[in-house]
Amino acid sequence: MGYDSMMDLSKELEDKFDEFVEECMISGEIDLGLYQEYDVKRGLRDSTGKGVLTGLTEISDVTGYNVVHGVKEPADGSLYYQGYDVKNLVGTGIHKKFAFEEATYLLIFGELPNKHQLEVFVKIIDSLQELSGQFVRDVIMKAPSANLMNGLQKSVLTLYSYDANPDDISVPNVLRQSLQLIAKLPLISVYNYHAYRHFNFFDSLVIKPPVSGLSTAENILQMLRPDGQYTELEARVLDAALVLHAEHGGGNNSTFTNHVVTSSGTDTYSAVAASIASLKGPRHGGANLKVQQMFAELHANIKDITDEDEVRAYLKKILNKEAFDKSGLIYGIGHAVYTLSDPREVILEEYAKSLAMDKGQEAEFEFHQLVKKIACELISSRSHVLKPVCANVDFYSGFIYTMLGIPEELFTPLFAISRISGWSAHRLEELVNKGKIIRPAYKYVGSHKIFRDIDERWNV
Repeated sequence: MGYDSMMDLSKELEDKFDEFVEECMISGEIDLGLYQEYDVKRGLRDSTGKGVLTGLTEISDVTGYNVVHGVKEPADGSLYYQGYDVKNLVGTGIHKKFAFEEATYLLIFGELPNKHQLEVFVKIIDSLQELSGQFVRDVIMKAPSANLMNGLQKSVLTLYSYDANPDDISVPNVLRQSLQLIAKLPLISVYNYHAYRHFNFFDSLVIKPPVSGLSTAENILQMLRPDGQYTELEARVLDAALVLHAEHGGGNNSTFTNHVVTSSGTDTYSAVAASIASLKGPRHGGANLKVQQMFAELHANIKDITDEDEVRAYLKKILNKEAFDKSGLIYGIGHAVYTLSDPREVILEEYAKSLAMDKGQEAEFEFHQLVKKIACELISSRSHVLKPVCANVDFYSGFIYTMLGIPEELFTPLFAISRISGWSAHRLEELVNKGKIIRPAYKYVGSHKIFRDIDERWNV
């Protein structure tokens, strides 16, 4: 039975299915009081929202507090890759165009490369980028997904079939696989986007190969744009964004997913596909897209974006679940660890300002500044908030991608292109340390029941 006939059959049974769902609604809503009774750390977080300690890592350090005389005090956030402050890894000046490649080398090998090592590493990544025409035709071009993250998963999983030794989880082989995925994911992402646009919107299909010698950021821009042109500032800003998204500790959802799946002994492609699945969620990698959608709604409902009172009134509606997606969340504001500031947001703010001035988007940048100021004030003023509130990295990343002409469909794939460096480092760390399979506990709070033969059962 083909795909189309399966879809037709589901339409024929749609009414019966709706009736079935109404009669057999899934139960299982658990009394919230039981979570307190059994001291369950929901979301692997304690009562203050801090993550429960489940592992050790040397790959990165995320800090949002200072400890003074045994007491935690909010502080400006810091992020370190293998002990190095990320603000130094982003670098200054347009001339440092391989910052992402340098950060990737650092995350995987544990130390900054010298000039020769970086040159060799860039050439290795360069040599591993190619995707065969057969793969592009048979995998990427067939049944493209509206959400490109599903296309990424499909492509990554299919690469398993192109690997002569896919199940070997020795460190040298996993390193080879990781470098190949790091090199190929930009092509997979951009090609999936072009296929999606061609088959769904009849855009011209132009698949351009990467250009040898260009950085990851430069190749993304030249492969994405019809004319292949970009400015040094554009490439530099995208390169910085890739560095800042490359890693964020072992506890973030997609990286922890990688640890969990890796601990089972599975292959690299399955582990990375699982991380992509996690990153797809709007609570994780999809957050910057939610920020852009939120700003679109703000523009549609606020007459004067410079009027603080009007902006404040609408943000209150969002917090009160009366506007936008009715979640009560102002996206891009708040973080589980950072308190006074998110170092990634601080850095991206400066890049956003420079790019906005270059693109004539100063008014939009100032609107972002105003929303950030008011949103932090509003959320902090609510009594249940126990710590200061700051904007996070998602607040500016979507704005930057929009100014770069990157379509919204690629926002989260760009996150994956960057974060696969961190996933790879953590997968290797899990394998090197030969940890036990990760298996947290769930307590059963249901009741035991008497089994009855089908003729003896009845609906209550």
